[in-house]
Formats: sequence, C-alpha cells, structure tokens
Amino acid sequence: MNVLMNKAETVLINSGPRRLLQRFYEAPLLARLGGRVPGGRALEIGCGSGYGTRLILDRFGAATVDAVDLDPGAVEAARRRLESYGERVRLAVGSATDLRGALEAEDGTYDAVFDFAIIHHIEDWRAGIAEVARVLRPGGRFYFDEVTATALNRPTYRRLFDHPDKDRFTAGDLLAELPRHGLYADERWQTRIGGDYLLGVAERRGAGAAGRAAVHRPG
Repeated sequence: MNVLMNKAETVLINSGPRRLLQRFYEAPLLARLGGRVPGGRALEIGCGSGYGTRLILDRFGAATVDAVDLDPGAVEAARRRLESYGERVRLAVGSATDLRGALEAEDGTYDAVFDFAIIHHIEDWRAGIAEVARVLRPGGRFYFDEVTATALNRPTYRRLFDHPDKDRFTAGDLLAELPRHGLYADERWQTRIGGDYLLGVAERRGAGAAGRAAVHRPG
C-alpha cells in the first residue's frame, strides 16, 4: 500500500517556500552530487502537480520525462502545468512500485529516475527501490531527496501528516538497501537537520559491482 498525501501535506508541497527550497537548494545540490542528464530520458516517481518534472526538464536538461503519481487530481494539475512541453512529457496515474503497469516501463528504460520525497510514502519502500533499479539502464542514476524515520517520528510530523507507520527507514537504512539492488551512492549523499533528510545520487551498476564505502557528510 502507498499512502496518498493528506490535505496538510499537499498544501505544504505546493507552497511557495517549498518550491523555492526545491528549486534553489535541493535541485542544485542533487546536480552537484550527480551531474545533469542532458538529452536523457528521465522518470519522476510521485510527480504531484509537476513542479519537479519541470525542474528535471529545465535544470537537469532531460530530453523527455515520464512521470507517475497515485493521485489523479495531481496528475491533471501536472498536465496543465506542463502542457507547453508537449510530447517531451508523458504523465500517468499509477504506483511507483508498478511502473510496468503505469507506464509500460521495461527493464533498463531510463537514464535517470528522480524521487522528490516519495519513497517514504510507500509502505514496502524496498519494493520501490527495486522498481527504480529495474527501470534504470546500466550507468543510469537515481536522484533521491528523502524524509527519514528520524523526521517522521517527530511529534509535528506525526500530528500533521499521514505516512506508513511501520518499517520506516533511517538514512543508514536507505543507503544500505541501495546496493542490494545494484545502486551505489558511494560518497554522493548528504544528510540534513540531524538525519531528518537524505539527499543523494546512486548509479545503477551490474551484478557483482562493489561499491566504495560511503563517507558520512553531516548536515
């Protein structure tokens, strides 16, 4: 089961301050950690109203973006926001754990997958990571900006927002899970606010690839 955002979180993620943070801090940091994807084919999981999709096109240089979200209303809002991009954008209602069903995405389809804080909404978050790895081509990159259990266990988060309440991941849990699916972040990650948030970029490598030991960069 994947949990839809409640009204409070929907308002927050569509607010001006949240968009400024995403545009002027998160996207530039992810670009520094993993580079841009000029001319690449990208996927965004949990696209919401399409603001992140636009950043992937304009700031990361993707040629095309496929984007998926569970919420039909959000996908319709994204469709309106991204209308001017024409065939460069393909939107679908569906789950990040079933990209074949949502987008007919075959193995090794994408040069990059972007996660702007959606994996923590997935009850079986490991299945979400596995699906990301499946659709990435060898050498493709997974850009992630995530909220960890450290933040989700804080009273404010628990009171205002709805999230799965079992098996939530810390920054260390997520980083340890990635190589189990052939994804290696190496040193390309950072935490913020005492481990509440984790941002990084992992590369898809073939079976048996050995990742270097990650070095913690405190936030």
